Amino acid sequence: MDYQHLSVELLGHDSIRVRTTKPESLYVYFDPYQLDNTVALPKADVLFITHTHYDHCSVEDIKKIIQKNTVIVTVPDAQSKLVNMDVAEVALVRPGKTLDVKGLHVTAVPAYNTNKPFHPKENEWVGFIVDFAGVSVYVAGDTDVIPEMNSFPKIDVAFLPVSGTYVMTADEAAKAAEVLKPQVAVPMHYGVVVGSASDAEKFKSLLEQRRMKAEILR
Repeated sequence: MDYQHLSVELLGHDSIRVRTTKPESLYVYFDPYQLDNTVALPKADVLFITHTHYDHCSVEDIKKIIQKNTVIVTVPDAQSKLVNMDVAEVALVRPGKTLDVKGLHVTAVPAYNTNKPFHPKENEWVGFIVDFAGVSVYVAGDTDVIPEMNSFPKIDVAFLPVSGTYVMTADEAAKAAEVLKPQVAVPMHYGVVVGSASDAEKFKSLLEQRRMKAEILR
């Protein structure tokens, strides 16, 4: 999906790749998992990891895309999985932290469960809102609808989990989109660990009923 100066891809599950041409040409990855071994993978300039679960902090997949100048941004308890990674920096964040990485303004926001035990708030895991020279992309990580969403900064493109079980259902994700008011919302977290394409289709339908734009990336 092209959005202004961004090219945005969902590589499966919660794995996202963004190519930006502003403020400079960069490849940015989020939570790489089960990356396709049959194609050449552009190396990461910046890599975001939302939390430590195997399908988000996959060392095997991280090693496929890092290079010496990669900056990894992640939570403190992921640090032990990233030892001996030959990268420029591992920057650690908690909810509420902001930082600038290679010209991108990054806000780490809370990501947690409100009615299930899999992602406790006290773990301080995160989602990311990344400002790519005026275009903001929100990657929610594994979360439910949470009250902090009411005070998130402006979002242009929102990646929201829709599978239920460990995260929001499609119905709940639609409610999150109502709060966040992105220009376009993209369903994720289905078809690999849990959930199916029908969850993504339901989410898109629910947003269309609300006169909001959703895109399913395949």
